[in-house]
Amino acid sequence: MGLVFGKITVETPKYEVIQSTNDYEIRKYPPAVVAEVTYDPSQMKGDKDGGFSILANYIGALGNPQNSKTEKVAMTAPVVTKDMAENIAMTAPVITKASGGSAGGEKVAMTAPVLSTQAGGGEVGKTMVTMQFILPSKYKMAEAAPKPLDERVVIREEGEKKYGVVKFSGVATEVVVMEKMEKLKKSLERDGYRVVGEHLLARYNPPWTLPPLRTNEVMIPVE
Repeated sequence: MGLVFGKITVETPKYEVIQSTNDYEIRKYPPAVVAEVTYDPSQMKGDKDGGFSILANYIGALGNPQNSKTEKVAMTAPVVTKDMAENIAMTAPVITKASGGSAGGEKVAMTAPVLSTQAGGGEVGKTMVTMQFILPSKYKMAEAAPKPLDERVVIREEGEKKYGVVKFSGVATEVVVMEKMEKLKKSLERDGYRVVGEHLLARYNPPWTLPPLRTNEVMIPVE
């Protein structure tokens, strides 16, 4: 019942607040290990969040974990998505195959954020999405995480990062997210920060949480 009312009961990333203003926070996040999948939403019935079930299967959130060990990987929050405007020429996708292939699996606890990166606007007119789960903090290196059985899932390490962040409630529609991103970007640049990447959308709650009680964040990497 608590999830319906916005209670967050899973691990969330630790961070240091460097600056807090009326418009945003500047946060420094430590290195982390992520599981990610890149896909074409049109192959997921048009669902931009279609990678969620692939990653959830990897950690064992939907049943038997689809990885090389038997330990459950805990669920974390938030789920993070990243929209990235790129011009993509007619190139072939690079697919990283996972090692392993045994039937057993380590159940990885669900963590947040789940990150998705959207790349589109290229010559082929196709939109690709990369979604990430941030693995629990006990995984300090990619090699320590269980190896995925699904070759679409990639485990990698991310270094320390600094973000400008704005928090909001409600449904994180594309229109709302773009409005928040544009306002945040202008505020950061006004105050002398340099934007060094595309924005992320961090969603902390499941779909059944009441919209006014949801926690969402737009995050922009800065220097």
